[in-house]
Amino acid sequence: MNSEWSLDVLYKGYDAPEFADDLKAAETVTAELNEAAAHLGNAPAKETILKILGIYERQEELFFKLFSFCSLNQATNTQDEKAAAYMGRLMARMSETTKARTAFNKFVASVDDLEAVIASDEKLTDYGYMLRCIKEDSRHLLSEEAEHIMALYDISGGSAWSDLQSSLTSTLTADFRGEKLTLSAIRNKAYDPDPAVRREAYEAELACYDKIKEPVAAALNNIKLQVINEAKLRGYDSPLAKALGNAHMKRETLDALLSAMDEYMPMFREYLRVKAEALGHKNGMPWYDMFAPMGSSDKTYTVEEARDYLLNIFAGFDTDLHDMVARAFSESWIDFYPREGKVGGAFCAGLKPYHQSRVLTNFDGSFSDIVTLAHELGHAFHNLNIEDHRPLNNDYSMPVAETASTFNEHVVMDAAIAAAADPREKLALIESQLMDTTQIIVDIYSRFLIESAVFENRENEFMFPDKLCAMMLDAQRKAYGDGLDPEFMHPYMWLCKGHYYSSGLSFYNFPYAFGGLFARGLYAKYLQEGPSFVKKYRELLHATPVMNVEDTAMIAGIDLTDRNFWRMSLESYREKVEEFKRLVRETR
Repeated sequence: MNSEWSLDVLYKGYDAPEFADDLKAAETVTAELNEAAAHLGNAPAKETILKILGIYERQEELFFKLFSFCSLNQATNTQDEKAAAYMGRLMARMSETTKARTAFNKFVASVDDLEAVIASDEKLTDYGYMLRCIKEDSRHLLSEEAEHIMALYDISGGSAWSDLQSSLTSTLTADFRGEKLTLSAIRNKAYDPDPAVRREAYEAELACYDKIKEPVAAALNNIKLQVINEAKLRGYDSPLAKALGNAHMKRETLDALLSAMDEYMPMFREYLRVKAEALGHKNGMPWYDMFAPMGSSDKTYTVEEARDYLLNIFAGFDTDLHDMVARAFSESWIDFYPREGKVGGAFCAGLKPYHQSRVLTNFDGSFSDIVTLAHELGHAFHNLNIEDHRPLNNDYSMPVAETASTFNEHVVMDAAIAAAADPREKLALIESQLMDTTQIIVDIYSRFLIESAVFENRENEFMFPDKLCAMMLDAQRKAYGDGLDPEFMHPYMWLCKGHYYSSGLSFYNFPYAFGGLFARGLYAKYLQEGPSFVKKYRELLHATPVMNVEDTAMIAGIDLTDRNFWRMSLESYREKVEEFKRLVRETR
């Protein structure tokens, strides 16, 4: 089994003839699109739309392959100069089609009988949701010239600032016991069974941020100002309104979710206080012990053991999921270990045309790493379930993006908890589940709060690192309350989380809470209905690229604007908290 992923399915290398051929073909299809867009309206609407969609499909195939190869190489080596250069060329090439795309979107929006046109052709029917979204979103379009200018400026603006944050954090090193560790490696020490290691790693992590805090603060300020200005230009009330519009999600759904989360914060704070007391802390949880293992959690796993663990559990849920996971390990889909230059965290990138995905992790052998693998392979399973859609029906909305991944976590964790006979082992598993849930509920709430505050402040002031740290601490106090020790918090969470650093995707925080609680509700239905629910679950995943969030949920009979659904999902954790408290007492 290889410890690094293989990208050979895309290209053998930058010097591969196919890579050069596709770069040239990308230029050709760009010119073809621009030429076709210059003659919009010279033919009937149906013929025009079909022609442009055909060009889009060929462009999607080429640019997806080229972008995927370069970006995945860059993820494992942020100093890859060729990747950076080719990404810049590709972004520039894409920007050349901005006018054409804007013109096409406006053309679609101008078709009065669009529904009749959609119904007249099988291909157009398949793209019906996309075309309706184009018509709906067209009210936020600028002129062709303005869209082109904005795309050009983003290359050296928001996207460049994002690349700076990624590069600085991926190459940053911390001094720890005479060694220089990458940021991802030092952050992984938070799961170490030795309390001295956890605290020293926390202190080393906070200290190392001083080296890069000024340029990263500049990146955050400039990205957010760009988003604010763009939202205004496009007629959105706020960056949040723009994020919800892009996600095709109702504000009522977000309000129901956040209000239910706020209502249940005391339950998670109680869990943190109980854990803190068990670890010997009297003033709430210090950040450095937030992820401290409890119970018999000193076991570490090899990659092979992690594979076998996941395969054993998924075999009882869905054969296709089991087989896909087996392929992921055997066919070099996964890049496992942290190393200098590799980005931190974990992600999954779908390679839909090749019926594969690529998963990046920073595997350190803890049980949490197995859960992370399950999470990312859940994204891969989501990709598997949308493979038969047409080429342009690739993307699902931001909120449902975390559904399959978090559902996988529930399958893994509940199976592991049920199989645990030793109280200390059961404690370790339940605590791990509550720890992860606290992150997607409480910490995500703090991230939503600070991003909201950054947007509110940025229009009037440039926020220097000290200001951003103070805002981060304020958000943590509001979310964690008395569950967190006020003397040991994490003021630099604004710096190390890449989700804040995108000019095109704001508020990538609440979707984790959405995904966690939506998946929890779906999992509850699975427990009620048994194996027959799996078919409905897969139908729901399949629908995500061609339905909005609320309609997708209705496949499972769920009204997302009803706060009671979110309350039900949150309430299901109360039993876990009570069992955790009992096991803490029992194992002392």
